[in-house]
Amino acid sequence: MSTTRATAEEPEAHDGRSAVRTLLRLWPYVRPVRARLFIAAVVAVFASCMGLVIPLVLKWMVDGPIAGHDSRGVWLGALWLLLLGLGEALLFGLRRWLVARPLAGVEAAMRAGLYRRLQRLPVAFHDRWPSGQLLSRATSDLQLLRMFLAFPLTFLFVNAVTILVGVIIMLVQDWALGLVILGPALPVLAVCIVFERRYHLVARRAQDQVGDLTTVVEESVLGIRIIKGFGRHRSQARAFRELSGTLRGTELHKARLLSAIWAVIVTLPELAIGAALVLGTVRVADGDLSAGTLVAFLSTALALRWPVDSIGFLLAMSQDAATATERYFEVLDEDPEGVGEVVPGAGVPTSASGATGAAEGARGTARPAPPGPAADKLRTGGAMPPRPGASGTADTPRTPGTAAAADGTIGAGSSDAAGTGHGLRFHGVSFRYPDAPADSAPVLDRVDLHIRPGESMALVGTTGSGKTTLTALVPRLHEVTSGRITLDGHDIATLPRQELRALVAVAFEEPTLFSASVGDNVLMGAGDEAGEAELRHALSVAQADFVHTLPQGTDTQVGEQGLSLSGGQRQRLALARAVVGKPRFLVLDDPLSALDVHTEAAVEAALRRVLADTTALIVAHRPSTVLLADRVALLSGGRITAVGTHHELLRTNAEYAWLMAGADEETDRDTPHGTDSLEEAAR
Repeated sequence: MSTTRATAEEPEAHDGRSAVRTLLRLWPYVRPVRARLFIAAVVAVFASCMGLVIPLVLKWMVDGPIAGHDSRGVWLGALWLLLLGLGEALLFGLRRWLVARPLAGVEAAMRAGLYRRLQRLPVAFHDRWPSGQLLSRATSDLQLLRMFLAFPLTFLFVNAVTILVGVIIMLVQDWALGLVILGPALPVLAVCIVFERRYHLVARRAQDQVGDLTTVVEESVLGIRIIKGFGRHRSQARAFRELSGTLRGTELHKARLLSAIWAVIVTLPELAIGAALVLGTVRVADGDLSAGTLVAFLSTALALRWPVDSIGFLLAMSQDAATATERYFEVLDEDPEGVGEVVPGAGVPTSASGATGAAEGARGTARPAPPGPAADKLRTGGAMPPRPGASGTADTPRTPGTAAAADGTIGAGSSDAAGTGHGLRFHGVSFRYPDAPADSAPVLDRVDLHIRPGESMALVGTTGSGKTTLTALVPRLHEVTSGRITLDGHDIATLPRQELRALVAVAFEEPTLFSASVGDNVLMGAGDEAGEAELRHALSVAQADFVHTLPQGTDTQVGEQGLSLSGGQRQRLALARAVVGKPRFLVLDDPLSALDVHTEAAVEAALRRVLADTTALIVAHRPSTVLLADRVALLSGGRITAVGTHHELLRTNAEYAWLMAGADEETDRDTPHGTDSLEEAAR
């Protein structure tokens, strides 16, 4: 189980930022509905103050009709009390009606904003963050914020006004008794300050632990086949119980803090009311105070019990909301793709709006965007040079230790003559993951590689050599640490990601399908104008005709992650998604690894026709996949150490011959380890 933020470390110490300053960050979302929230607050103040008029009516009744034995006056007073009670209830109902719809809209807008930002954040962010932490921010945290805006935000203000008006009424009735009631104010204020500081840390820890628990549940659901297959349900249940127990302990800590402040907030005012009752009774007996005044005073004090008693849980809900706001903006404060990048020759950072979603990158293909100038030039830059053959036209084979710089380099942003700078080209590309130690070796180190227009290049290397990382750099799922990558001479850093990903289609090693129909999954790789003809062609290329045997054909829902299909079926649909848009550049990361020999051969035959019209980089582990390409590049130690045709590298490069021999265990056992035998086995 992966270590997440809450389990890895204690929440950071309180940084001095008050809950008020944190909650003020919600203002841009609240501003569109501020008028209704303000009206709702005013209505609630009137409703609360109507409750404070009731003690004054009681005073009039006690000192007037009751003392004078006037039954009609008593009934009149009772009628006033009934009308005041009904008016208070109706006003509070109106307040709730005023805030319900706007705050549901605020929550929906915040959730949509979070989703949009998640789509635009770089892949490196999603590699760092557990999905459960992100899900909890989009669900439970936003529910806390809606509850805060609906209740504590209004009633902290309403209760403050109510307490102020009530205190003024009591002081006017009798200033001495009023001072007795005000006695606990300073101790209660001090307790609230201490509570705010302690509760903040515990609330943050609890919400992070909810994210951890969400991650465990999500992993258990998605990995249920592994759990059942290896009989690991007990260990997963134990991990769940441990996290649940930790969360339970944190919630109990929150409850203890809340009970402590509530005990103080309830006890001290009750003692003050008791003292005022005793003192007031003595004064009534001495004739210094009328009975009606004492009744009105005590009724006002009792009417203020709820506003005072509610301070504790209103502060707790506000702290929960402040913590949820922090967690929400932790994601929104992350820079999306493209922010802060300087386009060569422009001198200004690129707009964040030019970035596409990380989910589109994860799908491997992006829907074509309205073409920009650079993309237009790439799409219509003239006739494609003749495709190099598999023999006779290949570059001079490289031996181990030789760099690919022999292909030549071109200046930044330049567009060379056809065949020199065109196609897909890596210029001294180095890459290190952002969270890697500073002294660690780069994953890719000064990679130079040129894939000519219309050419297919197979990328071969040992496991962990950086092949997948290299392919992820082409659609800019990661940014190069140094060097540059060009498409037909144009630096990809100068292209908006949306246009770049419309030119480059990617099929990843792990095929990802979505909870949609087969047709929708495949057509994710094409523009909105693509239809049934393009879908049939792509399925034919990927040898995915099995979809026509599904219950609803291409309209069949594949379910979450496409787990209702086999691995080979998912991989063929992912390949169909990559080719359906007829991309100019195609990047395939071991696209046939889950296929049987016969299906693989059929897919290869159809794929050769697609590769004839595109520039392709293909990660390959098996000789059959390698033979799809015109040339082969060997990636070793983070560098391209050899480039040539398959047969040339078999004869001249021992590491490549060893890799190809290891790709076929039966051939490795039965064939002598000579060069000619290796070549025959690979053939």
